[in-house]
Amino acid sequence: MNISELTREGSDGPAPFRSGAITPDGFIEEDFEAEIGTPSLNNYFQDDEETDEEFQDIAEHKILEVAGDDLYGRKVIVFAACKLPPSAQIDHQRLLEYMKHVLDQYVENDYVIVYFHFGLTSKNKPKLSWLIQIYKELDRKYKKNLKAWYIVHPTNFIKILWNIFKPFIRSVKFGRKIMYVNYLHELKEHLHFDQLVVPPLVLQHDAKMVASNKPKYPYGQDSNDAGTLPTQQYGVSLHHIKSHYGTVIPPVVQQTVDYLRQNALDVEGIFRRSANAVQLKAVQKKFNQGETVNFAVEGDEHIPAVALKIFLRDLQEPLLTFDLYQPILRLHTVEDERKVAEVRRMLHEELPEDNYQILKFIVQLLTEVVDHSAMNKMNSSNLAIVFGPNLLWPKGQASLSSMGYLNNFARLLIDNYSQLFDR
Repeated sequence: MNISELTREGSDGPAPFRSGAITPDGFIEEDFEAEIGTPSLNNYFQDDEETDEEFQDIAEHKILEVAGDDLYGRKVIVFAACKLPPSAQIDHQRLLEYMKHVLDQYVENDYVIVYFHFGLTSKNKPKLSWLIQIYKELDRKYKKNLKAWYIVHPTNFIKILWNIFKPFIRSVKFGRKIMYVNYLHELKEHLHFDQLVVPPLVLQHDAKMVASNKPKYPYGQDSNDAGTLPTQQYGVSLHHIKSHYGTVIPPVVQQTVDYLRQNALDVEGIFRRSANAVQLKAVQKKFNQGETVNFAVEGDEHIPAVALKIFLRDLQEPLLTFDLYQPILRLHTVEDERKVAEVRRMLHEELPEDNYQILKFIVQLLTEVVDHSAMNKMNSSNLAIVFGPNLLWPKGQASLSSMGYLNNFARLLIDNYSQLFDR
């Protein structure tokens, strides 16, 4: 297997390699942040620039990255040990502050951490006292909604470290969240591998391990094409769906949006809470087989919300298209008074008509969710964090700063719906 194989989308079934077990409950008990109101236009695309300036000395190493959502709609935070500079060249207290700053944006909802251990050496290894400080300072606020912690390429050092930490860990449940991952392709059962920010050193190390140990690799070269059904909606192109169903709005989008509009506008945390994994997979299977899903029977309004997010993220090309990725990232350089006009031009002149109609259909629902934010606690900023990485992603790997720009773009779409979409 070569490194390029690792970057293929893992939509062709779960991998059999596991070192632990995860049972996502999909529920959050903590209150969501109070509604912060609609931001002025001159705030778009600027928050991340301020963050970069505040933590420029830490952010430039790209130790910590945000990599979209996992298969259950939970935010993915990536920490790469190989990007840690020598201990003498970094202020670990500043690194901890930066970690908390990044996590604070996501910990009110379910999230997962992927830790790439390869590359941790005697030169860049932090002191044990600092690691203990991390555990103490990252209190229940950070631990409660952490649903999984994947440790990739674990070594004996990691296992020894875990034994050292056990006396400090009072929660048995927290210990069950940790999963050892021996090979990168094992992550495909839980994550969108192509959106992970995997350092080249980690890819190379994994390729060497696979070549040396020769584990059975479960994804054949042609498995995606061979397993595609004519009725399939997840993991295919919009053209594939339209050619079979004959409609611009895919049935999964139509059915989820219709149900949410009628039944879930007042549901607290709609689109931000995750859902039961078993139910989600059953719903996806029904849609892929061309069946109509009765969400009332499912008994959980978060099922259609997460099903919609997963549909968007599983598209072979993002709804906003690969071609618009760089132009959207460059919007932060456009004068504030011209941003809405430039986005309107993009949507009407550069986005394919079918994509435009689907985007308009979904964003209209999001504006209705915002209208009910007093009840559901979901303002445009909340929704933007959820939908930004599901509407657009690059062909390669996204940086943390680019994720912020995508989220801000999604917020602009919601806040300026009438100006952008009315013909």
